Amino acid sequence: MKTNLLLLADAYKYSHHKLYYPGTTTIYSYLESRGGLFDNTVFYGLQYYLKEYLQGPAFTKEDIDEAEELMRGVFGRSDVFKRSNFEYILKQHGGHLPVKIKAVAEGTSVPVHQALMTIENTDPACFWLTNFLETLLMQVWYPSTVATLSFEMKKIVEKYFELTSDDDARSAINFVLNDFGFRGVSSVESAGLGGSAHLVNFMGSDTVYASRVAQKYYNAKQVYGMSVPATEHSIMTLLGQAGEKEVFGHVLEAYPEGILSCVSDSYNIFNAVENLWGEMFRDQILNRKGALVIRPDSGDPIQTLLKVFDILFDKFGFTVNSKGYRMLPPQVRVIQGDGVDHESIPAIYETLKSKGIAAANLVLGMGGALLQKVNRDTQKFALKCSYAEVNGKPVHVKKAPMEMNAEGEMIPSFKTSKAGKLKLVMEEGTFKTMALDASHLPDQLETVFENGSLTREHTFEQVRERAEHSLANALKKNQALPIN
Repeated sequence: MKTNLLLLADAYKYSHHKLYYPGTTTIYSYLESRGGLFDNTVFYGLQYYLKEYLQGPAFTKEDIDEAEELMRGVFGRSDVFKRSNFEYILKQHGGHLPVKIKAVAEGTSVPVHQALMTIENTDPACFWLTNFLETLLMQVWYPSTVATLSFEMKKIVEKYFELTSDDDARSAINFVLNDFGFRGVSSVESAGLGGSAHLVNFMGSDTVYASRVAQKYYNAKQVYGMSVPATEHSIMTLLGQAGEKEVFGHVLEAYPEGILSCVSDSYNIFNAVENLWGEMFRDQILNRKGALVIRPDSGDPIQTLLKVFDILFDKFGFTVNSKGYRMLPPQVRVIQGDGVDHESIPAIYETLKSKGIAAANLVLGMGGALLQKVNRDTQKFALKCSYAEVNGKPVHVKKAPMEMNAEGEMIPSFKTSKAGKLKLVMEEGTFKTMALDASHLPDQLETVFENGSLTREHTFEQVRERAEHSLANALKKNQALPIN
């Protein structure tokens, strides 16, 4: 059953039809990332919200009935929720929302402080609708932020593969950072949407629903979230510490070919690596057709990994690649899935590099830090009105607050907004936001939704291609630097 759109706004929004100045007929707003953790934002997820909530008849008479009753309880009065506003849309537009939304192509990495999306009403009687939809549309911050975080981590991975690994290892980069985040998010919707945002950049994922979201809302032609057989502690501890050897042997026999990931820290990770994997099962591992991926899951990630690699190099041997870094035999790899986030990833790779260990020996798993440990302020998303028409006159709308800093000085706030109708152009290889009529350069904001219909759809393949193109450009500009 479709969620009632009329319940998906902040409560105060229902009062705005009276609060806008009399004679208002147009409200035009824009979305931007006002800064944040990263200097660029990968725009992704709008198409999901348009398809799931806004396209077609967006609500029914029954939805109006439900909203009217609930809002009477929310406000304790009956003069805030204006039923006739929504009945007008039903009667005049068949429930199709009279708004136009323009946006940059999904998968594109855009510098912060630039317009990513605009929205305006197309019926003067529905001026109040533009920012009524802010609450829902603002949630595009979430998939965009996950896509951005994943994108930035791919820049780090690309850098260290370039520095320490042979070129033929680069084909594995798509599977280096794996999404372990389903259990750590707040909802199934977050898992699907955030998980698909990660798939814009990588293909390793245990969040199965993410692949379904990519198929359903972006017409993905294949499954992009791929995984491998892997154990968990309930398997490894089933026979107790005394039976650990038997369990290790069993899991090797259960999947004698292909990639197999095995968590190995149930009791003592170093004993498991040295005496079980490194001695008792060494020959069996080296004779496998496929890699055993050994997973430490506790302790300091850097110190634990260094000791694990020291043991593995000693027990399984190594080669030195063309760039002078040590590589394990192809039958043995390591995955770090504990304590992995945007700060530890560059630190891990830099430490391995300093010890002469190639990045291609390691894959990573990222859970809550990928899908849950983000918020709207990670990239400081905001949707603000920048243009209106009041009593037939155009108005350039802008907020420019002054704020007090820690020293007690009054300074301009970073929350200062833009004014007027806007366009996003590509000028000298860089995205810039300017007034709609200020340049002959083409607008990079395309109309994606108008009067209840999607006017431009992106396939998941197109989204991934744009992200890859943005990544290549970023690497050319030498932006792949560790995060401080």
